[in-house]
Amino acid sequence: MDARTWMKELDKGTVRPLYICYGPEKYRMREFIDYVFRKCVPDDLREFAVTKYDLSETSLDDVLEDALTMPFMAERKVILASNAAFLTGAKESTKVEHRPERLLDYMKSPADFSVVILTVDADKLDERKKIVKLLKDNGSMAPFVPLSADDLLQWVKRQADAFSFRLGTGAAEALLLSAGTDLQALRSELEKLSLYAGSGGTVSVEDVDGMVARTTEQDVFMLIDHIVRLRKEKAMTVFHELLLKKEEPIKIAALMTRQFRMLLQVKELERQGYSQQQMASQLGGHPYGIKIASEQGKRFSFEQLASILASLADLDYGMKTGRVEKTLGMELFILKLAV
Repeated sequence: MDARTWMKELDKGTVRPLYICYGPEKYRMREFIDYVFRKCVPDDLREFAVTKYDLSETSLDDVLEDALTMPFMAERKVILASNAAFLTGAKESTKVEHRPERLLDYMKSPADFSVVILTVDADKLDERKKIVKLLKDNGSMAPFVPLSADDLLQWVKRQADAFSFRLGTGAAEALLLSAGTDLQALRSELEKLSLYAGSGGTVSVEDVDGMVARTTEQDVFMLIDHIVRLRKEKAMTVFHELLLKKEEPIKIAALMTRQFRMLLQVKELERQGYSQQQMASQLGGHPYGIKIASEQGKRFSFEQLASILASLADLDYGMKTGRVEKTLGMELFILKLAV
């Protein structure tokens, strides 16, 4: 099961008695939970019809007892219980005892006036457990994972539409290069851009470059993108901006090494037939970052990437031992690559 299917069901008026949410993408999880609230409980009754529990402090028995109690003033209530660690393989650190089998008993005859949402702070659940297998089979659980590269671009554009402005050609891609792939950070930047553009306005690539604050990691990501696209003037500009931010050339070189290593790993996994989503899981990156790494890596052969990594290792050694002047060494390295 996946969250999109759940949301389509909710749009059609189908509400499940139990939703179990887990996975690394917490922003999407919060979006879904808010969607359940909106679909199931009128805004003016939210205070009476939404109850929140922490399962590290409250037993599952108490949560289910609440689910069997009629709602006050509302036709339906929503119960949100976080930290359902008993569904994972991790050893529970809480003294609260849970009886997971009670959840299966409840699902045999759930209250039609209650919606129970359990959240799990884990990327995976323990599918060796009988309860996890059964709840998975009946569609009660879904992972919240990072959006694919294409879905992330569409998400950015939908958010811009929601803020009543549009992103010009290349602006969505420029935003992702500058702000990264964290959905909460992206939404904040989109809100800021909406205030700049005004209702019905358009944001260009230049607007994004001028208004979106980049982290050091994103600066280095963009630096390498300029190098790959042979834009040496822009690459040098980004490097000097990093120096103005008091970033050490040794740190910049280390971040460049990490990114070029990613290019080499992606190229190798592509050769083995991995999809971008599979590579993201294997390398611990975001699918959009994998997509960009794949595009960047097309300019280089395996041998060239290995040579670049070796050169970065030599540069790092030279800077740390004082044999190479740090700023000049980095400048020469960038100019050598961007030709």
